[in-house]
Amino acid sequence: MTSHIAIAAAALLSVAQAFAATPAEQLIQQADAWDKAIINKDRAAIAANMADDFRQISARGDIAGKEAFLDAITSPKLVIHPYGVEDMDVRFYGDVALVSGRTRMTGSWDGKAFGSHYRYIDVYVRKDGKWRVASVQITQVQE
Repeated sequence: MTSHIAIAAAALLSVAQAFAATPAEQLIQQADAWDKAIINKDRAAIAANMADDFRQISARGDIAGKEAFLDAITSPKLVIHPYGVEDMDVRFYGDVALVSGRTRMTGSWDGKAFGSHYRYIDVYVRKDGKWRVASVQITQVQE
């Protein structure tokens, strides 16, 4: 019986900690889960974090909508190694949040290795109580 109480107490503590996270911490966790879904090519999880009218602006200025972004990021030709984000910042403006940071990414495209260092800004919009990324823009950092 004591072990059941301990398990229940641990579960309640875990739930309480999840609810205790600030909105910024919750959005950071959501953004981190999205990064992991991208690395793992989990198309459904990637899409679930995106607004229907999503757009990406690449470092070259190219624009991609949701389906084009999903096709490119889940392409079998693309391999992205695990990466971390530095200098992450979250700013809220009502139902809009700006999530920005810096990352170094490595991987390969069609067997050819690449590396990039960039800053990004993801624009999240809250609709029906859920945050979804509506726009992504990256800027290459010159070494």
